[in-house]
Amino acid sequence: MKRYNAGHEKLDRKIVERNRRIHMKDLCFKLTSLIPSHHLNSSQDMQSRQHQLDEAGTYIKLLEKRVEELKARRAGLAMGNHDGMDNDNNTSIRIELPVVELREYLGSSLEVVLITGLNKNFAISEAIGVIEDEGAQVVSASFSAVGDKVFHTLHAQVKVCRVGVDTAKVCQRLKELVR
Repeated sequence: MKRYNAGHEKLDRKIVERNRRIHMKDLCFKLTSLIPSHHLNSSQDMQSRQHQLDEAGTYIKLLEKRVEELKARRAGLAMGNHDGMDNDNNTSIRIELPVVELREYLGSSLEVVLITGLNKNFAISEAIGVIEDEGAQVVSASFSAVGDKVFHTLHAQVKVCRVGVDTAKVCQRLKELVR
């Protein structure tokens, strides 16, 4: 009876370990699938799992740095620094309004950032209409007013991944809309 239980426990541990490895492999795949293809150095199939995790870590650090830069830029703009200097007297980028930025992620999602002045009147529904006309569905939209600027952020999913969205055309139409 003891042999049966010992063999059964050993089998259970093997099954648990196999399921754990499968789960970890799935999580690693999900993580590396979030990294844009232009950021990867070589073919993902040829990379070891350790290399894939290193790439993911590097990309996350890059995003954190970008977030900090954008927060500093936003704080400088909120303080009314239009002279090209931030609060630490470092040179910063002067923004000519309106600004239209479009980012595509993995060919299936878009992020659209529109920065306009308070005196610029356009309906956000028009911007949503442009995005949806070009083959994407807006899943979230937000805005915030900081100083004399209005920041609009729209997130969209491509309706048909095989067809995609012509981001250059979307960007051009949005620029025409906000100008």
